Amino acid sequence: MAAHSSVRSLQDEATCSICLEYFTDPVSIHCGHNFCRACISQCWGESESNFSCPQCRETARQKLFRPNRELGKVVEITRQLSFQVTVTAGGEQGCETHREALKLFCDTDHQLICVICRESQAHRAHRVFPVQEAAQQYKKQFQTQLQTLKEEREKLLGLKVSAEGRSREYLEKTDAQRQKIMSEFEQLHQFLEEQERLLLARLAELEKGMTKMRDENVTKLCEEISRLSKLIREMEEKCRQPASEFLQDFRNTLSRCEKGQFQQPVEISPELEKRLSDFCPKIYVLKETLKKLKDTLPSELEREWANVTLDPDTAHPELVLFEDRKGVRRGHTRQHLPYNPERFDAELCVLGCVGFTSGRHCWEVEVGDEGGWAVGVARESVRRKGEFIFQPEKGIWAVGLWRTRYLVLTSPATPLSLSWLPRRIRVFLDYTQGQVAFFDADSEAPIFTFPPASFMGERVRPWLWVEMGSQLRLCP
Repeated sequence: MAAHSSVRSLQDEATCSICLEYFTDPVSIHCGHNFCRACISQCWGESESNFSCPQCRETARQKLFRPNRELGKVVEITRQLSFQVTVTAGGEQGCETHREALKLFCDTDHQLICVICRESQAHRAHRVFPVQEAAQQYKKQFQTQLQTLKEEREKLLGLKVSAEGRSREYLEKTDAQRQKIMSEFEQLHQFLEEQERLLLARLAELEKGMTKMRDENVTKLCEEISRLSKLIREMEEKCRQPASEFLQDFRNTLSRCEKGQFQQPVEISPELEKRLSDFCPKIYVLKETLKKLKDTLPSELEREWANVTLDPDTAHPELVLFEDRKGVRRGHTRQHLPYNPERFDAELCVLGCVGFTSGRHCWEVEVGDEGGWAVGVARESVRRKGEFIFQPEKGIWAVGLWRTRYLVLTSPATPLSLSWLPRRIRVFLDYTQGQVAFFDADSEAPIFTFPPASFMGERVRPWLWVEMGSQLRLCP
């Protein structure tokens, strides 16, 4: 403690009374007081007489100061002693400039300073706090930010878990789809292999019958050839006999020649020939079926499932859309909605948000067997204001239910003879081919296909119509 007090006194002696910092290039003036050369020069400025001492106010007529090198050495020694005492006593960091403990924090420059730095021109006008107080203030900010970061981390961890869960679910669905694809193709392979075995077995059976008949015919022909060869040799020998000998039994030889002509064997039986001819249509059917499969399967697999949601800006004011915009029903009152050009104002219709100008697309709609409803597609330019007839000529291709009757919306409407009640209808659109078709989504049974249309590059959108007592819902 005594050492610290002595060093403090030494620091006071080594400090310039003008800048309050350790002397820099100290000089002595006429009265004996010491100042930094730069400080006293600035203090006296351009004066030419009456040079006053800033400390004792004693004046002199001439500007006179001389270097005080001994004081400069004392200042340097004081710096070192002050720094050593400070570090040894408190274990604190020391100011490299003033060799003082860094007990203050300049909030303006965001740096640690000593008590001498605080009085210097560099920090005199700045906000300065004790180190502990400044640390406490910033620790509060740190705690606030730390809490925010922790909350953000927890949020991200939750998102990570959720994303991993969804990813795992999607991967499981992907694996399930893979298994389904493999199973379907395995069944297809088995079916084709079975059909191949069946056809080849039938062909082998036919081939076996034909081979047997061929062998039998060859055997018969060989036997007849052998008989004829033997008879020919006998007759040739008979012809070489003398006349008297020849005439003795020539009738016996002739009778053997006249026994009857050889019956030429049938090359193939009518039954085998018919069975063989029956294979040609089978092969043709096989070829055409496989060709149709090869032509159809890739395009069917390229068909895109559309994620359809309903456009509230097009919905008739009496229609109530579900919260997820995946369904619609007719309400009991007319809603007060903006009278925008896109909205149907007379017909109970609504369009899907998505539109198509190319490609093959399909989506499914859950329907009921009561009330009235219709599902299909419509041109972007379909009439929105006033009543009109639903038909292709007016830009609508659809099927629906009206008073227990299933109809194709043409003019006049075409009745549909369905032996079942569809629960989900699949709408299929091939924009390029101009094809609009409808299927039962559960059984894949076709319901109706419109004749090819020309959309002329115009956007085509999903279209729904619903009456009281019915509701329609787009399947996810």
